[in-house]
Amino acid sequence: MLPLLLTGLLAASACRFTGQDDAGDRAQRLNTLTAFPLNAYIPDPSSDGGKAVGKAQWILAKRCMVRLGFPGFATLATAAVESTYPVQRGVPESHGPLGDDRPYGVDDPDTAAEDGYRGRPDDGSTQPMEWSPDQYRALTGASGAGRRVHGQAVPDGGCLGQAGRKIHGPAHKAARIGGLTLTGFYSVPMELWYTSRQKARKDPAWKKADHAWSACMKKQGFHYPAPDKAALDTAWFGTEEASKKEKRTAAADARCKLDTDYIGTVHALEVRAQKAAIRGHRKELADTRAADRKAVERARAIVAKDEKDS
Repeated sequence: MLPLLLTGLLAASACRFTGQDDAGDRAQRLNTLTAFPLNAYIPDPSSDGGKAVGKAQWILAKRCMVRLGFPGFATLATAAVESTYPVQRGVPESHGPLGDDRPYGVDDPDTAAEDGYRGRPDDGSTQPMEWSPDQYRALTGASGAGRRVHGQAVPDGGCLGQAGRKIHGPAHKAARIGGLTLTGFYSVPMELWYTSRQKARKDPAWKKADHAWSACMKKQGFHYPAPDKAALDTAWFGTEEASKKEKRTAAADARCKLDTDYIGTVHALEVRAQKAAIRGHRKELADTRAADRKAVERARAIVAKDEKDS
C-alpha cells in the first residue's frame, strides 16, 4: 500500500512542478521584445544587416574624424567599436545597474532571489568606449561643450550622426514619448509602441491584473499597486549590489506574476493594442521597413568598398 501511495504523491508532485515550469517558460517567452508585433519594424543590431549598418557607420565616422583633425582615427579598427556606445572619459555613465530589456520586469523567482532587480548580466557586447572630451564632442555632437574642434565645425549629431544620415537618409519626425522627444530613424514604431502600451494599460483587464498581483504581494508583506512601482522603488537605487529586502521583493514579484498569470494577461492586451496601431499606420511602417532595407544596402556597399580599398 505504501509504494502505491508514494507513487501517487510523486505523480501529483510531477504534475504540479511541470505546470509551474510551463507557466514560467511561457511567461519568459512572452516577456521579451521579440514577442511583440511592432518589434518586426525595429531592426536587430545583431543581425547581419544590423552589423553591416554598425560597421558602415564607424567607417564613415572614422573618415569624418580624420577630416576634423584626429589623424589617429585612420588606423582605428572598427571591429573594436562597432557594438559599443561612446562615453566621455572621466564622466560617470548616466545609466545604473537596475533594469534590463524585459518588458514586464522580473519573471523568474529563483533568479530574482539572487539578483533582485539588477537585470540580466551584461554579456560584454555593449561595453562603452571612452573618448577624450574633444573626441567625444566630435563623435557625438554633444551639446554644451562647443560646436567646433580644431577650428572646424562639428556636424549635427557629430561624426556618428552624420554617418547615420548618410546610411539611413533623413530621420523621421520627432516623437514625444513619456515627456521626452525622440528623434531617430525608428521614431515611428517606437512612438507606436509607447502609445499602444498607454492604451492597453487603461483597459480594465490590465487594472484587474495589477490588483491581483498587488493582492498576492500584500499576502507576502509587500505593498505595491503594480509591478513597475516595485521595480522602481527608490530604495533600490544608489547601490551596486541588491539588498536582502530588494531580493525578497523581487522574488515575491516574480512569484506573484506567475501565480496570477500577470505577464500572459497584460501581454495579450498590449499585443492587441499594437496590432491595432499597425493597422492604423500601415504606410508609415511600410516606409520605415523600406527605408531600413535601403539603409542595409547602402551599408553593405560602404563596407564592401572599404574592404576593397584597404
